[in-house]
Amino acid sequence: MRISPVTPGLTNVFALIIRARECRCSAILFLLVALSACERKAVDSTSVVNTVKLSDRQISSLATKKIFFGHQSVGADVVQGIRDLMAEDPSLKLNIVASASPESIHAPAFVESPIGENRKPQSKNQAFAAILANGMGAQGGVAMYKYCYVDIDLSTDVKRLFDDYRNQVSALKSQYPRLTIVHITVPLTTVDMDMKSWVKILLGRPTIRDVAAKRNEFNQLLRQTYVGTDPIFDLAEIESTLPDGARSYFTRGTQQIYTLTPEYTTDGGHLNAVGRRAAATALLQILADL
Repeated sequence: MRISPVTPGLTNVFALIIRARECRCSAILFLLVALSACERKAVDSTSVVNTVKLSDRQISSLATKKIFFGHQSVGADVVQGIRDLMAEDPSLKLNIVASASPESIHAPAFVESPIGENRKPQSKNQAFAAILANGMGAQGGVAMYKYCYVDIDLSTDVKRLFDDYRNQVSALKSQYPRLTIVHITVPLTTVDMDMKSWVKILLGRPTIRDVAAKRNEFNQLLRQTYVGTDPIFDLAEIESTLPDGARSYFTRGTQQIYTLTPEYTTDGGHLNAVGRRAAATALLQILADL
């Protein structure tokens, strides 16, 4: 079999193709490095100070209330933040009780307990309703529960999740008129993007940013529904806002997608001492003003 020699013109074409491919790969690599460099870097959390404090009036108000808080791990961070505040301010004396039976507490107290299972938000709806049905709903007071950031993932139908939450809350408010329900936005995570994540974006594949967008969608529905009518503990806003007012977010189209600021976390999802303090202060302020 005879093989025809490659003509000089064809050789030049091959060389141009190879050079184009090399240039394209170099451009993609440059873009990935540049995008990674644009990511916000975490700073030492000890350099971030939240100086907001509760007033004497707010502290006195909190001492008269019976509150139930159903949560999982981020909620436990907030509760620890309340304990931190109490250690800093001797005048803040709350009776924090770990119990899933708030109806058994017959005095002002901050009753807290894990409820439901993570990644199963409906189990949290059911657990909260069951706890209120055991007596606290009829007794009255303040009650609240929250979803975790892991309760929303790429497969979540956000509108359906919110509709289920809203329908449950509406039913509970009708059933227990003496009870005040505080709504809580879904907590956030950081969205630090490694090289693999940027490659996914360039290939049009989903990343952690898509999950962050879903959390923001849920939180926006909650705000649109309840701001101005019901009390809201906007945990997501607190987690994405530094004491100087700067926000942590990325842009998608014309929309700002808020994320957990790195200064408030050590693992990208749970709150460090600074984040706990900021969240706990904001929660107690809201509860005191009810």
